[in-house]
Amino acid sequence: MNPVSNPFTPGAGTKPPELAGRDEVVNNATIAIQRANAGNQPRSQMLLGLRGVGKTVLLNKIEEIAKTHGHYTSYIEADEKIDLIESLNLQVQQLLKKLSGLEAAKHYISKAWGVFKSFLSNFNFTYGDLSINVEAEIGAADSGRLESDLAELFLTIGELLKNTGVAWTILIDEVQYLSEKDLSALIVALHRCNQKIYPIVFFGAGLPQLAAMSGDAKSYAERLFSYPKVGALTEKEAYSAISTPIFNLKESISLDALSFIYKKTKGYPYFIQEWGSEVWNQAEHAKEISKSDAESASEAVFNSLDNGFFNVRLDRLTAREKEYVRAMASLGEAPYKSVDVAKAMQSNIKSLSLIRSSIIKKGMIYSPSYGEVAFTVPLFDDFLLRNISD
Repeated sequence: MNPVSNPFTPGAGTKPPELAGRDEVVNNATIAIQRANAGNQPRSQMLLGLRGVGKTVLLNKIEEIAKTHGHYTSYIEADEKIDLIESLNLQVQQLLKKLSGLEAAKHYISKAWGVFKSFLSNFNFTYGDLSINVEAEIGAADSGRLESDLAELFLTIGELLKNTGVAWTILIDEVQYLSEKDLSALIVALHRCNQKIYPIVFFGAGLPQLAAMSGDAKSYAERLFSYPKVGALTEKEAYSAISTPIFNLKESISLDALSFIYKKTKGYPYFIQEWGSEVWNQAEHAKEISKSDAESASEAVFNSLDNGFFNVRLDRLTAREKEYVRAMASLGEAPYKSVDVAKAMQSNIKSLSLIRSSIIKKGMIYSPSYGEVAFTVPLFDDFLLRNISD
């Protein structure tokens, strides 16, 4: 099988050749986008899942759908070092610039620019041959309190969108990296626009703890968003993710090979792409990908994952944090009780609390329930057992 034609695409957020097992999420997102166009209240979503399950892929897919339905879109990847205002600044600028060119917006656009200028306190721009100078809207979005000011800015934009007959889809990846203050302000702004039935739809994605973070920020977040869980594929879905791209290229794969890959990957989409890519190359001169091809590919896949996907994440941890995650892995199946991790480290929970919190902030582990921890990266426990000695 020609390596040049290899259909599999292991990578961060890279679109797979077959988006298997995600129809419900995609359909619900499409409905929300269409409801916004129809002037009905849309239901925003927070996609929850571990690393490598395809949340970013889904956000990109949803953005495509939104554009297909005429929405303006803004895509942000949240970062621990960048606050929400900085991230939104450029996106709102771009949105207002695009709207400035619409005939239907001419009676409303100046107010929006004025509120935006007031929100930022100091803002001027030139767009091609178009130069716009506006006065700040005194008393609008200038209280210095992020929650109220961002809400007022979003309400002004929402009113503009409604009167102009267009919609705006906001997509934020890695939402768990937003500070509590920023997340709270974003939820308030979206909630106010939702109450007014303005054509603004939000899709976020993040680690499993995001649902609890949203609820802690604002109690009504559980009613504002739906929280679809994006997890491992079922055996049938995994088979489709592997076999469909192969069959589409007039090649074949045995059921034994499919079963072997599913067991190794446990149905996690990123690992399916890794195994699919390598097994295709292993079977370069074969008529059909066999179980022996899949077995031969395993060593190369593990080497690739260990030296890249897993090791990059491990390198973010301090020596003491590495001890903590190694102790977790030594306990067997997740989730792990914090008290058991402490015992494995011959320590106590209290003395390890700061270490645990630090690893959670780095996005390596999360707490599925009180007193428990689990890895955010699938198969990370296997990697630790393979590569970290006692």
